[in-house]
Amino acid sequence: MAAKYIIGSVAASFAVAYVADKLVADEKIFGGTTPNTVSNKEWWEETDKKFQAWPRTAGPPVVMNPISRQNFIVKSGSEWRNICLYFSQSFSLILHSL
Repeated sequence: MAAKYIIGSVAASFAVAYVADKLVADEKIFGGTTPNTVSNKEWWEETDKKFQAWPRTAGPPVVMNPISRQNFIVKSGSEWRNICLYFSQSFSLILHSL
């Protein structure tokens, strides 16, 4: 019985977050503009070519985000399956304990 309230409230919070993000980021309700470096497709392609051409000598494959200068490790398909399996088992244990 409590699970339907939990799932419903989580879904509602995602809906509210999506609407708020859409209004603030895309509709620009507080004003402002999107920087040219983000909206310019040619700039994006050239930046991506530059960063993908970097010589790397060690470490796992990464995808570089040129906007925030953060590196994200690219997971293989089997790693993602293991992560999803872990979270689904954890979630089912939580639901069964309610």
